[in-house]
Amino acid sequence: MSILNIENKNIKFEDFTQTLNQETIFDKTKRLDVLLKSGVLTGNEALGMISLNKLSANVKLQEKDGYCHDVIMLGSNSYLNIANNPRVLSASKRALEKFGVGMGAVSNYAGICDLHKKLEEKIAKFYNTESSIVFPSGYGTNIGVISALCSSNDVIINDSANHASIYDGCQLSGAQIKVFPHGNMKYLEKILDKIPDDKKGRLIITDGVFSMDGDIAKLDIITKLAQKYNCAVMVDDAHGIGIVGKTGRGSAQFYNVMDKIDLNVAMLSKGPGALGGFCAARKEIVQYLRLYARTYFFSTALCASVVGGLIEVFDLFEKDNAGRLELMQKTQYLKKKLQNAGFNIGSSQSAIVPVMIYDEKKLFKLYQELRLQGVYVNIVTYPAVRRKECRLRLCMMKDLTYKDIDKACQIIIAKGLEYGIIN
Repeated sequence: MSILNIENKNIKFEDFTQTLNQETIFDKTKRLDVLLKSGVLTGNEALGMISLNKLSANVKLQEKDGYCHDVIMLGSNSYLNIANNPRVLSASKRALEKFGVGMGAVSNYAGICDLHKKLEEKIAKFYNTESSIVFPSGYGTNIGVISALCSSNDVIINDSANHASIYDGCQLSGAQIKVFPHGNMKYLEKILDKIPDDKKGRLIITDGVFSMDGDIAKLDIITKLAQKYNCAVMVDDAHGIGIVGKTGRGSAQFYNVMDKIDLNVAMLSKGPGALGGFCAARKEIVQYLRLYARTYFFSTALCASVVGGLIEVFDLFEKDNAGRLELMQKTQYLKKKLQNAGFNIGSSQSAIVPVMIYDEKKLFKLYQELRLQGVYVNIVTYPAVRRKECRLRLCMMKDLTYKDIDKACQIIIAKGLEYGIIN
């Protein structure tokens, strides 16, 4: 297939998800390989970059062709860069020396140590719940919790912008799945009102902070509707924990409804800067998950070195001493500069800043050129969002200086003018 033919065919992501007539299951991998080698920009050019030093505001990357260069990091979910906090590093090293690299068993056998229990106690205290359970994978947390608690007799109601892991967990559960347009509370109530009375198993699931828009779920309204229609509520606050809320306890704290959330789920790989995920809930719910959440029962436990570091992370969170205020001040500074330049950055309420582009071809070029000029951002298009809502996603990191932000904005603005994104 020639480059010209590829361009003329307007090839899209979904063209490679299905096995075509007369193809083997591997033929689509060959078709994709032809496209990626063609030189046509697809938005995949920066996927799989190699970082040559530990995560920081300024990182040295190695491109796929071997070229190495420095970038201002605006593409990391480690908003607080707490993984490099001296207390966290020291605790992690102590746990590594005591327990080794891996635990060697699943949590329900001999895979946990006293540190795992201490971390779960700290998380439960942080959310003022009776108990919590720590999973070795963030993605596996949502899959495990949802597929364990829900079944074919239940109804799950999702915000359309929920994370993919939530939808995958819903599919595995076998429950009836309903979806309301992002943030549309009237549509949510319309769905709830039509659920038959005999369907008692009802769960509303929402991201706390939405990963592509940076806005916060309307948990004040959602919890009222849940009470009115007898629904349980699950919040995946992956991008909210340690970041939003009066003391960093997340989206439910932002709306003062922490006592109205049944399943407090979050990832330990974003604000906490490590790996894994958790669910904080009532004691009997956590006890059930330990036995029925397959991604917990059948996965080797989280490494003690990670757990040891996370104990210190939650100690910093508990005292609201992880740098949250500094992060949000710098985020506001970034947002103001981009807005004043004319960019549409949506209605972000967090450290996630979308920069709307609306044109995939321009997006691919911007993404490539910004990185090569020293600004690393994330690219977002289908299937994460609709193509006509494609964007750059900037993730603020506390350790970025105002000089870093100014330099990054100068480059982004220049490219925005060049491509007609702003006037």
